[in-house]
Amino acid sequence: KPERVVAIIKEEMDDIKRKYADPRRTELMVGEVLSLEDEDLIEEEDVLITLSNKGYIKRLAQDEFRAQKRGGRGVQGTGVNDDDFVRELVSTSTHDHVYFMTNKGRVYRLKGYEIPEYGRTAKGLPIVNLLKLDEGEIVQTIISQSGHDDNESYLFFVTRQGVVKRTKESEFSNIRQNGLKALNLKDGDELINVIRTNGNDDIIIGTKTGYSVRFNESAVRSMSRSATGVRGVNLREGDEVVGASRISDDQEVLVITEKGYGKRTLASEYPTKGRGGKGIKTANITEKNGQLAGLATVNGDEDIMVITDTGVIIRTNVASISQTGRATLGVKIMRLDQDAKIMTFALVEPEEEKGKTGEDLE
Repeated sequence: KPERVVAIIKEEMDDIKRKYADPRRTELMVGEVLSLEDEDLIEEEDVLITLSNKGYIKRLAQDEFRAQKRGGRGVQGTGVNDDDFVRELVSTSTHDHVYFMTNKGRVYRLKGYEIPEYGRTAKGLPIVNLLKLDEGEIVQTIISQSGHDDNESYLFFVTRQGVVKRTKESEFSNIRQNGLKALNLKDGDELINVIRTNGNDDIIIGTKTGYSVRFNESAVRSMSRSATGVRGVNLREGDEVVGASRISDDQEVLVITEKGYGKRTLASEYPTKGRGGKGIKTANITEKNGQLAGLATVNGDEDIMVITDTGVIIRTNVASISQTGRATLGVKIMRLDQDAKIMTFALVEPEEEKGKTGEDLE
């Protein structure tokens, strides 16, 4: 009966009123309403961000890598296919911003916690799922930006055609989701590296025909984001930049040629001069060893991953490559198939030899 249903509802409501009809205990405030962001609910912790050569990215908690005794075997750091490897590894915090610089001169930014967390052995997520990259656009460099730095730092840009630009890192504090243009590129040019500097670092740039130029970054005035940049190296006809790094006299310069030759040279053999010069010889280029595939500065304890245009990858320790003078040929570090050539190489974390333990090394 509808009358009975209504009576029962009235009785239940009166019962609730008797139980809970006391004065309001919460205070209603009139004024600014503070919003609660995702970040407020996420604990701040130190993490590692890894990006593989094929574009898979993930976040790892740093405490997954416990400290081991010297000579330990290590743990599996990331799961990748045989034809892939970790190209970028950055230490940051879940609340810090991470910059992603692409070959098309754009910069994207994510918070550390926005990068999905995976286990040590997982491959990760394709980075195109996180960043709105254009067709043919690839991430060249990852840089962690901490909001706790007291000193003003700079981002130093180097392009394929030898253009360089230095901009204060603080100019990249506001970046839209679809990225921001970090520098204007001429037709056919592309960004090959971005280096964080302290305002007084030396930079070395290497070219395909075996020349290099070293200069102090102060030779490049600080410019705005919209600036095009200035000439860093005066390229010869048909030449292009293949590598750029920060350099100090206690380091070595590593060069590898297209036909598998490589060498290390003391950084002190590369004098600091002005920017925009044609450079000095960094390798003796012949028909036998081919043109330069890349240049980087090393400390001597890194591993390198060398990649050919046929997809073959070799991993070797930098210390196994002979140290010679600037204007030399180098030594064979990789045997190539006929017509194959080395496209590039990347420095990676050194890998412990399997089977070695602390006891084995004593």
